[in-house]
Amino acid sequence: MIQAIMDRVFVKLPEEKATTDGGIFLCDGFANQRTTGEVVSVGKDVKSVKIGDKVLFHVFDDLPMPEKDVVALRENSILGVFEDE
Repeated sequence: MIQAIMDRVFVKLPEEKATTDGGIFLCDGFANQRTTGEVVSVGKDVKSVKIGDKVLFHVFDDLPMPEKDVVALRENSILGVFEDE
């Protein structure tokens, strides 16, 4: 895994769903934009999140990474942190 630097946050996305919550199968070309995930690496300048936090981020601010299902974000692209239920 690559270590995040400065104000960058690396987020692991959840697995893509093959069906909707109601059971409808999604076709292979369906572009499901995932906007939540778990923080797996944070840069030294990041103050608002830590590794293991589940976050919501802006869909157009993510950058793909060499590792599958991991995206790179700036800290200010994170909209919120999910609280434990």
